Amino acid sequence: MILEQEYHAHSRRKYLMIVAGIVLTLAAAYAFATLGMKDAGPMQTMEAIRRYFDGTIETGADAAMNKIILLLRLPRVLLAIIAGAGLALAGALMQSVTRNYLVSPFTLGISAAAALGASLCIVLGAGTVLDSDLGIIAAAFMLSCTCGVIVYGIARRSGLSPVTIVLVGIALNYLFSALTATLEFFAQEHKLAAVIQWTFGSLHRASWEYVAIGGVIVALGIAAALFYALPLNVMAVSDDETARSLGVNPARMRTIAGLTAVFMTATIISFTGVIGFVGLIAPHMARFLIGTDHRFYLPFTAVLGAALLLVSDTIGKLILYPVTIPVGIVISFLGVPLFIHLILRRGRSLT
Repeated sequence: MILEQEYHAHSRRKYLMIVAGIVLTLAAAYAFATLGMKDAGPMQTMEAIRRYFDGTIETGADAAMNKIILLLRLPRVLLAIIAGAGLALAGALMQSVTRNYLVSPFTLGISAAAALGASLCIVLGAGTVLDSDLGIIAAAFMLSCTCGVIVYGIARRSGLSPVTIVLVGIALNYLFSALTATLEFFAQEHKLAAVIQWTFGSLHRASWEYVAIGGVIVALGIAAALFYALPLNVMAVSDDETARSLGVNPARMRTIAGLTAVFMTATIISFTGVIGFVGLIAPHMARFLIGTDHRFYLPFTAVLGAALLLVSDTIGKLILYPVTIPVGIVISFLGVPLFIHLILRRGRSLT
């Protein structure tokens, strides 16, 4: 009875951590929507939303400010939350089913494939529909999904083992990176600058359409991950033979988790460009802070990823204002010290 009470108390603490993380992230998003805007306080966001639903957004002394908040600031902070949550969750899923804490969507070549798709449109699609936001997004998404299908197709032929998935992903990562580098080598200067800017990873293209699409995909990914939380617990700590003895099909779980991670990553990266580090660090931070029970670990990973990307994007906008540093760069500068700090605190528990 005492053990059961301790277990329930422990679970309540973890639920509180998740809820607190969600509340703090949303509060930060609300504050960041007007941070740095002259003569605009936090309540201006609510005023802009109210005026939008009242149909008076075009009138009043603050009409221009309200439009900036609604059309630029809010989509950007919401896309940061969605992208951070999706990339972090994708990394957590891949690390669990491969039992390798160094795996991320970037490691498996998905990001490199997206960069190749965008580069093809930018460099070779000049003057056509391909050299547009829609063409670049479509090409990046299709190449990312193709990479995921190739990885799992090759791995399935050799048993769909964790090692095979990682090795095939690394090989494709180098292949797509080499193809992108070849395009960059022959590209004209203005095209080369556009390719490099895309590969940095940025949220400056955020729109309500991207928020809606990304939000639906990430929500479905979170739902699927939580539905399979208990089998993922088994997969993360057991070899394949032990997992089968406990009623879990390892190949099936790797396929479901992998395709979920690939689809989320492909969708997000096609909108934002390459943002690689959050899918690696957020799962580690969540594991350190809340443990490895996937019922708590997966949602907390998503919350941490959202918070990391939101804070990183805000720092990138403000630290060298009016110059904006791409969030893909800032997340590495911010994440590495946090990660090293956690390693020093936890010591040998990483292994």
